Amino acid sequence: MNMQPAPAFVLNNQNGEARSLDNYHGRWLVLYFYPRDNTSGCTREASDFTDSLDDFEKLGCTVVGVSPDTVATHQKFIDKYNLGIELLSDPEKQIIKAYGAWGEKTLYGKKTEGLIRSTFLINPEGLIAYSWHAVKVRIKKAGGEIKHTDTVRQKLAELQK
Repeated sequence: MNMQPAPAFVLNNQNGEARSLDNYHGRWLVLYFYPRDNTSGCTREASDFTDSLDDFEKLGCTVVGVSPDTVATHQKFIDKYNLGIELLSDPEKQIIKAYGAWGEKTLYGKKTEGLIRSTFLINPEGLIAYSWHAVKVRIKKAGGEIKHTDTVRQKLAELQK
């Protein structure tokens, strides 16, 4: 597989601390982009990642979410839902666009421009090992539903073999 370098970034986390891609060097990183704090799908996704943090940690992986929301909104979101993941604020959408997570999308038949829910698996050397675009947080199947977080974790384990 031809892996591309992950676009570099410097963004503030929920505590107002500057975080860059270099902060995660030497570990696997799940960098996921989501539209907005406190919405149903985004809350479900953040909660799913929080619920499976131990599994990601065992695989030497950090999980970080990015949205255009403010640092203060991120902190309230984390506090409200007891989230265990780090959230980065990209109000200028520079990193969101650099990762291709911004563009035209269709919602209820209407074309709009906005954040396209996307997830990137970045290896310890800073290369994008795998990516998902237009992510569905949960997919209903016969016999239950498949969580996106489980799909990401399975792919991570597979890539580490």
